[in-house]
Amino acid sequence: MFDKLLRKKTTAVPSTLQERLTIAKEKPMPTHVAIIMDGNGRWAKQRKLPRIAGHHEGMKTVRRTTLFANELGIRVLTLYAFSTENWKRPKREIDFLMKLPGEFLSTYLPELVENNVKVEMIGSAELLPIHTKEAIQKAMEATAHNDGMILNFAMNYGSRFEIAEAVKKLASQLSENTIHLDDLTEETVSGAMMTSHLPDPDLLIRTSGEVRLSNFMLWQLAYAELAFTDVLWPDFNEASMLGVIEDYQKRSRRFGSLEGDEIK
Repeated sequence: MFDKLLRKKTTAVPSTLQERLTIAKEKPMPTHVAIIMDGNGRWAKQRKLPRIAGHHEGMKTVRRTTLFANELGIRVLTLYAFSTENWKRPKREIDFLMKLPGEFLSTYLPELVENNVKVEMIGSAELLPIHTKEAIQKAMEATAHNDGMILNFAMNYGSRFEIAEAVKKLASQLSENTIHLDDLTEETVSGAMMTSHLPDPDLLIRTSGEVRLSNFMLWQLAYAELAFTDVLWPDFNEASMLGVIEDYQKRSRRFGSLEGDEIK
């Protein structure tokens, strides 16, 4: 009898990825996940390969992460693909990075269309090579009518640049009297951002062990949950992603308020 009671109280621990996925999908899921994809160079160095080999391997992780995020039911996935500071890197590496969007999208665009994923971009396209802009534009047009997950690439993106551009836009509206000083609220500033049509990220993930934001979505991440993992981006897989989501689901998001006994 005693043995039966003990067995009855035992809770089975999910052991497979699919079991964990099923449980996770029954709990609150972040609507918008933003990822700083870091560690491609170190991944290559560990294997005595050129840095570009790490970037190419990281491209495969973009596909894997996109499909898994879509399966999880995440509505927006923003990937920090190229920052305004990345122009300081060696020309050979920059040239390779500028070819990756075309290679990724030409290879996987049919799969994105099939999975109802919509491609978007934030950042300044002005300095991007023509072939990079054309590849992104083609993907955006091909997926424009999709209404599933948004795959949002941050290309030639820097948050301080974005905020400065928003300030210019609002200043212009003030000078033209289309808005007034009292109209400047957090909502109007958010409306001037490149992400005005998107919800703010609920969760930021940065791979490779670095613990900083690197000029990424500084305004939008005000109340995001932050997750830093030592896993290098090319090694970041479905289990890695699910582990971060499971941790996120254990957190209490209060947005500055109190809950339960803390209010008493």
